[in-house]
Amino acid sequence: MRAYYFDDEPTDQRLPHDSGEEVSLDTLSHLGVLYWSIPVGEGDSIPAGVDAIAKERGYKNRDTINVSKEGLGDAYETKIKGFFEEHMHEDEEIRYILSGSGYFDVRKHAAKQDDERWIRVLCEQGDLLVLPSGIYHRFTLDMNNKIKAARLFQDEPKWIPHNRGVETDVNSHRVNYLSTLPPIAVA
Repeated sequence: MRAYYFDDEPTDQRLPHDSGEEVSLDTLSHLGVLYWSIPVGEGDSIPAGVDAIAKERGYKNRDTINVSKEGLGDAYETKIKGFFEEHMHEDEEIRYILSGSGYFDVRKHAAKQDDERWIRVLCEQGDLLVLPSGIYHRFTLDMNNKIKAARLFQDEPKWIPHNRGVETDVNSHRVNYLSTLPPIAVA
């Protein structure tokens, strides 16, 4: 895993978009983003370390998603566009990368919306990433165009994106998320 500020250049979303400004695990943690590195088991099996975290955090269900042209078929282009729309979920988003790689972009909250920046998180095989309920984020593949991930869920599997907008800004999960963040220093 590697995290850095997104450069906002208007080029292919699958490129690194590396601003050269690294982001620490502490910064991600302050945003509620959690990370573990756990080597994948033989044959893409879920290792005991992931099972232990799942049990500790109350993740009862899981499935596997293969985000690639082969894995998504005719839905590929539509899904990739949808994943890259800025959105939030009312549940945590938990992904354990079995193979391939891609980028999760998380929005760093700021006092003014114009000052919010994207933090790009490169996830590769063995990375376990937890995005908190209510955080604005998006996902894209990198230039390899494929990622296989286990998705973990606290309850029944669901993935309902709420695209950013006036209604989403006041969604109770978004408001609760913002209340967990450290105060923002205003200059």
